[in-house]
Amino acid sequence: MVERKNIEIKARKIEEKKLAEAVCNDIKCPFHGKLKTRGRIFEGRVIKKLPKRIVIEFERMIYIKKYERYMKGRTKIHARLPDCMEKEIAVGDLIKVQECRPLSKIIHFAVIKKIKSGGEKE
Repeated sequence: MVERKNIEIKARKIEEKKLAEAVCNDIKCPFHGKLKTRGRIFEGRVIKKLPKRIVIEFERMIYIKKYERYMKGRTKIHARLPDCMEKEIAVGDLIKVQECRPLSKIIHFAVIKKIKSGGEKE
């Protein structure tokens, strides 16, 4: 009988956490706020996490006309991290970002979803 009460209490706590996470008071959230996303979509690894912002990095191929060869290049993008996704995204995770209106001098993208955790192998 004691075990059953503990299970019910744990289940209630889990439900309350889910409800608390679903509530997002962030105006610049693409899911719960008024921020509209459009345009380019990129996938990259989180290399730095700051309050309400992350920095992602991804590799791309650049064609060098003189040598008729390709070179690997890296691009860093600053993206807005909504309050509702702040706990689930960490440094090293693979995420997807989408373009939006300029939110500040360097932020022109918003986080859409988390694809893989940093510890998972590809």
